[in-house]
Amino acid sequence: MSSPLRRLSTPTLLSLAVALGLSGCAGLPDQRLANEALKNGDTALAEQNYRQLADLGYSDAQVGLADIQVNTRDPALLKQAEATYRAAAQTSPRAQSRLGRLLAAKPDATDAERQEAEGLLKQAFANGESGTLVPLAMLYLQYPHSFPNVNAQQKISQWRAAGYPEAGLAQVLLYRTQGTYDQHLDEVESICKQALNTTDICYVELATVYQKRGNTEQQAALIAQLKSEHAAGRIGAQRVDSVARVLGDSEIGTPDEKTAQQLLEDIAPGYPVSWVTLAKLLYDFPELGDVNKMMEYLDNGRAADQPRAELLLGRLYYEGKWVPADAAKAEEHLKKASATEISAHYYLGQIYRRGYLGQVYSQKAVDELLTAARGGQNSADFALAQLFSQGKGTLPDPVNAWVFSQLALNSNTPQATELAQVLTAQLPPEKLAGAKELLAREQKVRGANANQNALAMQALQEEKDGEEAL
Repeated sequence: MSSPLRRLSTPTLLSLAVALGLSGCAGLPDQRLANEALKNGDTALAEQNYRQLADLGYSDAQVGLADIQVNTRDPALLKQAEATYRAAAQTSPRAQSRLGRLLAAKPDATDAERQEAEGLLKQAFANGESGTLVPLAMLYLQYPHSFPNVNAQQKISQWRAAGYPEAGLAQVLLYRTQGTYDQHLDEVESICKQALNTTDICYVELATVYQKRGNTEQQAALIAQLKSEHAAGRIGAQRVDSVARVLGDSEIGTPDEKTAQQLLEDIAPGYPVSWVTLAKLLYDFPELGDVNKMMEYLDNGRAADQPRAELLLGRLYYEGKWVPADAAKAEEHLKKASATEISAHYYLGQIYRRGYLGQVYSQKAVDELLTAARGGQNSADFALAQLFSQGKGTLPDPVNAWVFSQLALNSNTPQATELAQVLTAQLPPEKLAGAKELLAREQKVRGANANQNALAMQALQEEKDGEEAL
């Protein structure tokens, strides 16, 4: 049996006692089993056990169930998670922390919600809850206008001077957010070497530092330690997957794709998310396998209900590189992924915009591309600008074309800059004021910068694998 249940009412305890007398431990929900299942990627088993305990009023299980909902990134489930956290926050510091994180990461949060997030995170921190300073720092960094009296760097320095372990990670986050990470590699290395035994996300940071520098010997030693700690059960598969992604990212430095593949193949049977990471690795480095290996990875991922597998398979049929192009199959798989994968909307929009299904579906294209753009995919803004300027399947709309060309400038590509210049020159002067108003409205709808939102969501979801309840 697992550790005893806590915070249960007397009638509930009596009913459990009767159940124990009748059937022993068989069939009872198990908090520790749920924690382990979630760490290993078995969300179905974790959810089953969390839900049974949550229905009994067990607050840690309520939080665990809401955490699963957050990880889906499904907007409807995020609302459910917020309600669950809010109900449990009355008695649970863990729920206070989670609710504060969720509100801090909410792209369309009101100023009142951000203030509430700050209060909840401070309260959870005062109650001894870990994992609160990083999202609090993210809140200050992302919304300085909501906290005009807070200097984020000064606050982080105060936390570090006080010796709080999380403060170093908050400093690393500041460097990432401000784009100065590469100028502080020595400090990031120092921070994470000290915190490595207690904060395993530092494996990701150190792997990033060593890859940027090309320190192959230090990287190899780090990977050996990671494998040893994972084999001993002290580090979860999620962290191994995260490190493998760094190793396979050629934008960080010279990649080590073979080591990444080996790490992922070791954990994938027990952590299905990694089947899709393997498929993406093979997509980026075709020399690691053939189309049969790619389909094996994707089939394993799809069998475990991984939406990212459907996304990548849809992309393969869309591009026609690994398999013959098939727009209908691409649409089928992309639709399955679209509930949680923003990129799926982009590819669906392109299918409809370009007439890959036999004709142009302009309204479907606008709907899908706008969803992708508002979800943070800058390339979707460029596609929307093209759609409205070219008028393929619809009448040209110079105002909307200009608006989305301005938004596409966030991608910092020469093509986006050129298109924006052309459309600015074509826009009738009398329509400029209305176009600017429409641009401001769209920017308000989107809330904060999409890249910052992604960082905030990452900060919300990152957990130490050793936590009792996720």
